[in-house]
Amino acid sequence: MKFKNLLLLLFVSVLTVNVRAQRSKESATVPRPKLVVGLVVDQMRWDFLYRYYERYNNNGFKRLLREGFSCENTYIPYVPSVTAIGHSTIYTGSVPSIHGIAGNDWFNQVTGKQTYCTEDSSVKSVGTSSRAGEMSPRNLLVTTVTDELKLATNFRSKVIGVALKDRGGILPAGHTANAAYWFDDLTGNWISSTYYMNDLPSWVKSYNSQRTIDKYLTQSWNTLYPVESYTQSSPDNSPAYEGKYKKEQAPVFPHDIAANKTADYSAIRSTPFANTLTLDFAKAIVQNEGMGKGSATDFLAVSISSTDYLGHQFGPNSVEIEDAYLRLDQDIAAFLTYLDQAVGKGQYTLFLSADHGVAHNPMFLRDNKVPAGFWPGMSGVKTDINEINTILEKKYKAGKIVRSIFNYQINLNYDVIDKNNLNIDDIKKDLIRYYKNQDGISYVVDLKNIGNAAVPEPIKTRIINGYNEKRSGEIQLILNPGWYQGAGTSGTGTTHGSWNPYDTHIPLVFMGWGIKQGRSSHQYFMTDIAPTIAALLRIQEPNGNIGNSIEEVMLP
Repeated sequence: MKFKNLLLLLFVSVLTVNVRAQRSKESATVPRPKLVVGLVVDQMRWDFLYRYYERYNNNGFKRLLREGFSCENTYIPYVPSVTAIGHSTIYTGSVPSIHGIAGNDWFNQVTGKQTYCTEDSSVKSVGTSSRAGEMSPRNLLVTTVTDELKLATNFRSKVIGVALKDRGGILPAGHTANAAYWFDDLTGNWISSTYYMNDLPSWVKSYNSQRTIDKYLTQSWNTLYPVESYTQSSPDNSPAYEGKYKKEQAPVFPHDIAANKTADYSAIRSTPFANTLTLDFAKAIVQNEGMGKGSATDFLAVSISSTDYLGHQFGPNSVEIEDAYLRLDQDIAAFLTYLDQAVGKGQYTLFLSADHGVAHNPMFLRDNKVPAGFWPGMSGVKTDINEINTILEKKYKAGKIVRSIFNYQINLNYDVIDKNNLNIDDIKKDLIRYYKNQDGISYVVDLKNIGNAAVPEPIKTRIINGYNEKRSGEIQLILNPGWYQGAGTSGTGTTHGSWNPYDTHIPLVFMGWGIKQGRSSHQYFMTDIAPTIAALLRIQEPNGNIGNSIEEVMLP
């Protein structure tokens, strides 16, 4: 009996030692996925997940919703809602007030110079003789979650960004990326800049030399299914709402892409084939760079841009947009299948989101008895800047006091104001009085005195979050719901940039390693994406982060 007890005690002791050894071995490595993929669809409203749901295949958007976790009420917490800010906010967990990307373009309030979000004259193009490569992330003032991953792994992680638009590839990849690639209209190639490299990798050169783009530019774009089956859209021929290709008589399928090709390759941007091109190149990145094969987690940031070009041209109620999303659904399905094979199903984490949404065309809304309109008072669109400057000049005896009206903000000419010893507060009061009386404007806000503005939440917070003193104007204009900048009553297509749900309610779906299956109706914000990925990876959140990790999406 004593011998049996002794053997049992010995067995338990050995088992305990083995369990402790196993736990010690497991805890020696921080559990992380092999690869993180960020997939941002430009101009994708949240409802597009469900608007065409019945026609999606089982392995694209439906798979993401079925296997992943969808945060159904995710919003953009700032204005203006545009591409560069959206990509920056997703990856920094921050807002323009902090991260500094105050628009796709902005006016530097110190120099008065208009600045493009990723322009950098200190770098050179790589892969083209055009200036399209003179870009970098240097205007971004904070770190991204991709930067933090590099720092956390002592730069062993590989980070690469890719998008048709330079800003869609550069800003998500962050400051420390191994590479970022974007499309060059002049050559039809994927290019980069000397910020990242002095020459394109041999495999990128080889990929470009295959001239896949030529195949897409020599074919017509017809609908995947009989056009009469596109019941979620307006009639195919809706010229009052839809813009046509330059060499077309009407915005009607089939679209002859070859006939609309210009001297360069820019025509590809306004076709759904550019989305296929982007995701095919993303696959090539994974394969040739060995993404997900190293000793540390890698990160691939992909932006899908053609949905934005097509949306601006045709509007969200067009057959073209419906067909573009049905095609994108197939492309995403193929991309997920490729990741399953190349990295391993369950070995990567992917999130899908958008940089902003999109408004309906105001004439479309009016024709359907919904209040809407075009506001003409923006730079470059039948602007009233000359009119307001004439009014101010009569009172203050100085010309060109207003420099521009941009991003729904009024920028003042401080040189003129200082030279003539004018009172800026008096000028702003006159401007506020003038714009309050214009049709289509809800609020006119002095950005430096917003605390005293009678503006309801959450609009006030979104204005504050979007205001960067060195890169934003003096006065913010908030238009009525359904209104946006446009040319009178004849503007086709659509745009975005407002605080309204159609522009700021975005999809957010996580799927893969470490992610639960399910959905939530809790309210979250775009700023919560980066800290959620940081928490999943057990790394520091970006240094300008103001968001919170979404605990309910993650497995314990």
